[in-house]
Amino acid sequence: MKKILCSCIIFSACFTVFSQDLSKDFKHIEDKVIQWRRHFHKNPELSNREFKTAKTIAQHLKSLGIETKENVAKTGVVGILKGNTPGKVIALRADIDALPVIERNDLPFKSTVTSKYLGKDVGVMHACGHDTHTAILMGVAEILSNHKDLIKGTVKFIFQPAEEGAPEGEEGGAALMVKEGVLKNPDVDAIFGLHIASGFDVGTISYKAGGIMAASQGFKIKVKGKQSHGSRPWASIDPIMISAKIIDGLQTIISREADLTNEGAVITVGKIDSGVRNNIIPESAEMIGTIRTLDYGMQKQINDRMKEMVPAIAKAYRAEATIEIEKGYPITFNNIDLTQQVLPTLHNVAGKENVKLIKAITGAEDFSFFQKEVPGFYFFLGGKTVGNTNPYPHHTPDFIIDESSMLLGVKAMTQLTLDFLNN
Repeated sequence: MKKILCSCIIFSACFTVFSQDLSKDFKHIEDKVIQWRRHFHKNPELSNREFKTAKTIAQHLKSLGIETKENVAKTGVVGILKGNTPGKVIALRADIDALPVIERNDLPFKSTVTSKYLGKDVGVMHACGHDTHTAILMGVAEILSNHKDLIKGTVKFIFQPAEEGAPEGEEGGAALMVKEGVLKNPDVDAIFGLHIASGFDVGTISYKAGGIMAASQGFKIKVKGKQSHGSRPWASIDPIMISAKIIDGLQTIISREADLTNEGAVITVGKIDSGVRNNIIPESAEMIGTIRTLDYGMQKQINDRMKEMVPAIAKAYRAEATIEIEKGYPITFNNIDLTQQVLPTLHNVAGKENVKLIKAITGAEDFSFFQKEVPGFYFFLGGKTVGNTNPYPHHTPDFIIDESSMLLGVKAMTQLTLDFLNN
């Protein structure tokens, strides 16, 4: 992994010059960013299916004279902007996919899009704010393309598909982008990314050096029992009941075996399929879920125990069960040196009192795949709506953000780029 060293004093000093040059640009870009965001919100697309989204992004980059590569990692778009003088290479990343969620917000640009997910008809919604990330990075691209004289080096704009995970049986996301060489030719020295946060105040930036988001693994459990009439349970081996016992057992790994004083950890079963009608005890059941860990030692311990426990519980009730655990996403890890290097920029952009040090969270991000290859910094942008004392979480039908939050995202990513490249 590359190591980055820089004088924070120089970082802070050059900010003032650039902010004066760009103040008019920031003032004029906000309305565009909001309109782009609303367009994407109204027209969301699921992972690896972001065809129209990618087309809109590519058209914008091309209109700015930015070298544009399409169909990267299936539906990704990459723009390359060279400054007037040579230097380092920085990558800026935005994720572009939506989720299989039916929106409940009463917005004029509310999503009414439907699609197929895991064989079912679903609504599609930007329930995690990726529409804001895309719009913000499009705004950054427009501003920087108008100021190549301020850029000493090269900027890569990475619009990444499938952050929420590729469809079953497909590759996708940051891992596929890395595999296809998105950080090469030219070789990236550092990468930056952000995430809107519905629970953090507008005008704030939140960060943590080191591990800021958890490793994420998906798992699938299959239980094989014996089918019978619902009136004769003694003739069955009930996979639904056994699934309940397995779920209960998995939670004891967290509550009784994981050392939570070290780091947090989560096991969640998010979906269970079994049966066809009320009076038939079915033959089989299938569960899928997620594991979140902030320590690789704890991850191994939890994985090992799950693999031991699932078949053992099933056997105790005369059934069979198998478990498959994905390799998943790594821990989102902010390079320590890079984090210290960029703090003066964030303080100048948002105000030192608005840059918040937070604890790690159990959400996950495949931005972590980029950070395994080059130093990276990932931060949260406050997006809580005014007066909202109980903001709706991400990945829910009522998820909503305050659009006034996005301008700070544009300013932060633009200034981080210029300060990094010019020092």
